[in-house]
Amino acid sequence: MRQPMRPVRYNVAASLDGFIADASGKYDWIPAEPAIDFGALFRDVDTVLLGRHSFELVLRDRAAATWPSAARVVVFSRTLRQSDHPGVTVTADPPADVVAALRAAATGGDIWLYGGAALFGSLLAAGQVDRVEVTVIPILLGGGASDPRGPTADPARAPACRAVSVRAGQLALCHRLRARTLGSVRPRLLRDRYANYPDSVRHH
Repeated sequence: MRQPMRPVRYNVAASLDGFIADASGKYDWIPAEPAIDFGALFRDVDTVLLGRHSFELVLRDRAAATWPSAARVVVFSRTLRQSDHPGVTVTADPPADVVAALRAAATGGDIWLYGGAALFGSLLAAGQVDRVEVTVIPILLGGGASDPRGPTADPARAPACRAVSVRAGQLALCHRLRARTLGSVRPRLLRDRYANYPDSVRHH
């Protein structure tokens, strides 16, 4: 029997007019909502994916790292040096290939695609995203960064899996996508490198 692929979840907050960051690239318009239990939301997550800009945001504000403390963190960047960030795995390999290798690992939990929008767009186009989880914040930004759109995001292919109201007028939505496995040999070559991290590779 073929082993199920590990799911990749993109969890993001968005304004009513569809922006995930304001015109300055900031996220301070997203209120801290005590009704959201991040521990329960991400209890099945053991791997987190970040682009460089999202990682730098977390470095500036450690409270933004809402994933489990024992999670493995993979940062995609062509400029950051691994030696400067020993608590995470920094890679310049193609994100779609790396994620395909991670998803094919024999063991492991959910994979949280933390952001940002460019990384999400590349993985969405490659069919390497299983669920999109959006918390709609009741605010109109009028401009800023928005999620990319592509053929994989066709609403006909994204049935709802959850719609939960939370406090302060926020709405948590979830849609499933038909993720696929890349057919190239490169993910298989990367599998040993990315699917079996040393236990010491953690984000602190």
